[in-house]
Amino acid sequence: MLSDDERRLLELIAESKKPVAPSSFFHTIHPPTFPSSAPEDDPEREAWAERQIGMYGAMLRLNELNLIRVVVPADGENPDLMEATVQGVAALG
Repeated sequence: MLSDDERRLLELIAESKKPVAPSSFFHTIHPPTFPSSAPEDDPEREAWAERQIGMYGAMLRLNELNLIRVVVPADGENPDLMEATVQGVAALG
């Protein structure tokens, strides 16, 4: 069973017409809820940062479950570009 974050990330990757960096969707799934002037130790900023880190875990789990795959490997300047697998699309129903 996928978490809400995993499912939403998989949906966005599957909807993409070309390979994408999954991290490009992290702010879409969890937009900042604090003013940009908030200090680094602001509780809302810290909670948001934790959610962003959690999104990397969601991405890794989708990859481990073979629901997404790397199409263009990272090259030091650009992140991995990924797409949903047949299994990933099927998991969305």
